[in-house]
Amino acid sequence: MDIYRKGLDNSKKSSLPLEIVETDIDIYYKMALSMYINIEKNSKNKKPTVFILPVGPVFQYRRFIEILKMRPLDLSQLYCFFMDEYLGENGILIDIDNPLSFRGFIERELIHPMPKSMHLNEDHIFFPDPHHLGDYDSTIETLGFASICFAGVGINGHIAFNEPPIINKSTEDFLKTNSHIQDLAKETITINSNTAMRGAYEKIPRRAVTIGMRQIFNSKRIEVYLNRPWQSAVLRKMLFGEISPEFPASLLRLHKNVSITATDTVAEPPEFALK
Repeated sequence: MDIYRKGLDNSKKSSLPLEIVETDIDIYYKMALSMYINIEKNSKNKKPTVFILPVGPVFQYRRFIEILKMRPLDLSQLYCFFMDEYLGENGILIDIDNPLSFRGFIERELIHPMPKSMHLNEDHIFFPDPHHLGDYDSTIETLGFASICFAGVGINGHIAFNEPPIINKSTEDFLKTNSHIQDLAKETITINSNTAMRGAYEKIPRRAVTIGMRQIFNSKRIEVYLNRPWQSAVLRKMLFGEISPEFPASLLRLHKNVSITATDTVAEPPEFALK
């Protein structure tokens, strides 16, 4: 059967467990609760919590803060490694005040609204920097890699901005990739312009700096959250398609501890019709 038309009742034939929830809001709360529960557990055991975190999905952080206000936690031993950031034409990070800046988004959504009583340490918040990639990678490795990597998936299967390689690369080599500067695929630029710029694809930066597949795959657990309608096809490729760097998210089937949460809309088979 064409994998695009495959019913997800067959997902048990895939090695990746799948949970289907009703709405985007459920996705945001599921991710926020997972963050909270893991920090709480590690705090009780006097262990640090190390997360790799995305900016897409986007509205889980305000839910995380809502939960913290009801049930406070000490976040002083939380380490957050955000996945990526856009680069300008000059090869340096876009300005934090740029509306497309992931750093700016996290300032607005997580850092500034966080109650000071939670003791979130801003020195424990990291973004990859094109001039200090070795420091970024060595810091996460020194901490024992991530407790959990939270992730979305791009339309071409990218995780963070690890795009399908232009030149053939073995799975083994692809999974050894450290954090790096990445030329963005046309598919990524196009879909991101639809999400963020109402189709103004010429405004989307052409390059980014991204965490590597090595750092992602050394995470003890990977949790994937899918809520965009176009991820219907993405989900099926992840579950049933060929395992290959040509669709990086398919490689998650090689990791020993992965879960996927998707909305009802994403679980629906892709529609093949003109509109």
